[in-house]
Amino acid sequence: MILVICVDDKGGMAFNGRRQSMDRLLRSDLLQTVGERPLWVSPYTAKQFDPAPASLRVSGDFLDRAGAGEYCFAEFPPLAQVLDRAEGLILYRWNRTYPADRHLDFDPANRFTLSSVMEFPGSSHKTLTKEVYTK
Repeated sequence: MILVICVDDKGGMAFNGRRQSMDRLLRSDLLQTVGERPLWVSPYTAKQFDPAPASLRVSGDFLDRAGAGEYCFAEFPPLAQVLDRAEGLILYRWNRTYPADRHLDFDPANRFTLSSVMEFPGSSHKTLTKEVYTK
């Protein structure tokens, strides 16, 4: 599986049981990256995709169901437990600091190799950064 996650400048992912932020152009970039391949998400995350693309797969156990070459958009840790199955990682950075009580539970640089970095404007953020990592 290829993990997809969003973090703030301090590795924050969520606050008070909710995502920190969301962005329409980030979702568009993600769907373009995924193409026709499955994109696994939780029922909570699925609410961001309206209308739902044909590639969207929704499941409470989405981290376990994502297979080789399939994408898995995870908004909440813990994620370190699935890193052995992860073939790669797409890390979107909000380039802001938000309140957070749940943080990324691994250092991408210790588990993956950074292969590309791209900045693009978001719909709710001046600049988003997309980092693509491989194993």
